[in-house]
Amino acid sequence: FRNLNSLAGEWIIDFTDRELSDEGIFLITGPTGAGKTTILDAITLALYGQTPRLSSISTGGNEIMSRQQVNCFSEVIFSAGGKRYRALWSQRRARGKADGRLQAPYREFEDMTGAPGKPIDKIREVSRAVLEAVGMDFDGFTRSVMLTQGQFARFLNAQPADRAHILEKITGTDFYSAISRRCLRMRGEAAKALTPAARRLPGGAQQRGKGSARSRAEGHRC
Repeated sequence: FRNLNSLAGEWIIDFTDRELSDEGIFLITGPTGAGKTTILDAITLALYGQTPRLSSISTGGNEIMSRQQVNCFSEVIFSAGGKRYRALWSQRRARGKADGRLQAPYREFEDMTGAPGKPIDKIREVSRAVLEAVGMDFDGFTRSVMLTQGQFARFLNAQPADRAHILEKITGTDFYSAISRRCLRMRGEAAKALTPAARRLPGGAQQRGKGSARSRAEGHRC
């Protein structure tokens, strides 16, 4: 990637390098503003054209491009489902000037598994291709593969009673809770509607009649 936030210039990170891949788990550390989150932003930017911190990057504004730079890009080469893919996002300023107007973002996607082919460069087609290759959209990716720092910290510091609700929001399972609440509400409404209907049934009338006759007989005995 190049010129993203505080990481001006061009950077290459090989997560398949044995120093990283052989460990299985590693930690990205550094002071505030060093660019730790930017490394993760670069991945989602290349795949989805947005980041957890910036949902919209367009000709109207680009807050991820390093200051006083004329272009930025992010490219990810990854494997999924036994295939190898390349995803690219980039944006530049007009006339190669730092004060030039932002141009429309450019996206590109390529299946690198077989013989070289022509990359896809239509934004909607790229979005569909990424969804098919990765198997999840941006929301699903940031909820399961790349959990944002703020969500994780909030979960860790929450009271036990609040963690279930936060976890639902993180994983997207709050949808099922909403279904459960709706089913419960519909059940209550159906039960209310059933009560007067049951009273109008012949069996219900007979039951009331028997009850009334019994009450009269008991009253007569008294």
